[in-house]
Amino acid sequence: MEEQKHSYYINIQSHEIFSEPYGVEWDFKIEATASQLAVLERLFDKTDETDWDSYFRAHVPFLEYHHQPQNKEYDQRLYLIYSFLYYLGDEKTRNHIGEMGVINADVAEQSQPSDTF
Repeated sequence: MEEQKHSYYINIQSHEIFSEPYGVEWDFKIEATASQLAVLERLFDKTDETDWDSYFRAHVPFLEYHHQPQNKEYDQRLYLIYSFLYYLGDEKTRNHIGEMGVINADVAEQSQPSDTF
């Protein structure tokens, strides 16, 4: 049986997901199943962990950004998040992400992410 999709509203900066658009700040609207929403939540959680690692490493002056594997992992996770939001998003969300230039919209159109990242 196919899962039912519901509308969700995403605040990309705080990594919050809302089921109602009223009274909250949100950036993107998506239509997602419970499984897809769980994937997005895991991506946000992992990104938060990597973000804290980067914060602590930033206080060590001799460690350069581009030599840290965690930074590459963080960048890749952000790419996955934006790709997933593009895939699940409404037309306005897709247009906004496409205009940001964060992902290659042509590639995103051809590939559909799975529910198990």
